Amino acid sequence: MSAGPTLLTFGCRLNAYESAAMASLARDHHGAIIVNTCAVTTEAEQQARKAIRRAHRETPGAPIIVTGCAAQIDPAGWAALPGVMRVVGNAEKLRPETWAPGAGPSPVADIMTVRETAAHLVTDFPGRARAFLQVQQGCDHSCTFCVIPYGRGPSRSVPIGVIAEHLRALVTEGFSEVVLTGVDITSYGPDLPGRPSLGQMVRRLLALVPGLPRLRLSSLDPAAIDEDLWRLIGDEPRLMPHLHLSLQHGADLILKRMKRRHSRDDAMAVIARARALRPGMVFGADLIAGFPTETDAHHAETLAMVEEAQISFLHVFPFSARPGTPAAKMPQLPVPLRRERAARLRAAGLLASQRLYAARLGREESVLMERGNLGHTEQFCPVRVSGATIPPGALARLRITGAGPDGLLAEAA
Repeated sequence: MSAGPTLLTFGCRLNAYESAAMASLARDHHGAIIVNTCAVTTEAEQQARKAIRRAHRETPGAPIIVTGCAAQIDPAGWAALPGVMRVVGNAEKLRPETWAPGAGPSPVADIMTVRETAAHLVTDFPGRARAFLQVQQGCDHSCTFCVIPYGRGPSRSVPIGVIAEHLRALVTEGFSEVVLTGVDITSYGPDLPGRPSLGQMVRRLLALVPGLPRLRLSSLDPAAIDEDLWRLIGDEPRLMPHLHLSLQHGADLILKRMKRRHSRDDAMAVIARARALRPGMVFGADLIAGFPTETDAHHAETLAMVEEAQISFLHVFPFSARPGTPAAKMPQLPVPLRRERAARLRAAGLLASQRLYAARLGREESVLMERGNLGHTEQFCPVRVSGATIPPGALARLRITGAGPDGLLAEAA
């Protein structure tokens, strides 16, 4: 019998999680190629199109099925690519009936009418020592640069009991660290009975699953961190001291034009409060370089914020105009300038990470081991271990002996 489907995944952690779910649901689609697309940037879409054309050239007889945010937004455009047999909407891709034997093409539903989140238990994360668990889907905000609400639909939440059941299963499978993921997890709960907040849900999870050693959160909106989550940041050691914030920019005027819900001062206050509650807290951030109307002074404010706040792990994107968004109609900066500013931001982030690594020298750290004697500390610092072979998935106590541009060096404590 030929192998099951090949999954080609682009974009965010949620897409990676959903690809893992599809691998199980579509296991009978032997030889098919499933492409899970991303619509965040033009480059992400181009990469998926290139992958489809390459797959068709290399395996011309293989059926290609396209799904994900880009396919949801423009199903006809993706259906026209060579070799594409079927386009599956984001609402349909995690439904078992979509992948049932003999199931054929079906219309891509209007994602804005979807009101439920299909909660799928995924326990197989090939090559990964940490597991991902979806708790939320969609987004109700209207940032001027973002097309994702059109690909994901409105915000909707997975009930706490279902999340806890899945978390127990992941712990039983041997995962020592789980990452809660979604499109906008700080929007968790208003659509559920009792309107629980993200912090209330996390507190319940940790109480219901005491055997989980480490819980990590995916990207947080700094405008929506609730008081229960703040208390957890201060008093729950199993919640990792690493927060990734959806900041996007460091200049108030650009944040307003992005239609973000926080100011620069708001972001700095969030970082300061978290560090006061948990000394040693480490931060990552999403940042956009070259947003329309951004001046040199605006860009300098973002660089200064990275330096002042010591944001160590940056995800930097040159602005990409997405069709149909308000930002696409604003005065655009030259693409080379966007890329140049993105490079400066990445360099600033590299300096911040190197300072973080240097400060860890001589310390003992709890490290979640992954493949090839690599791992990550609680603060998400990458670590390479020498002098010992530690199995993937183990939590090891290590002494930090060196620091380089790519992370830390360690040996058994």
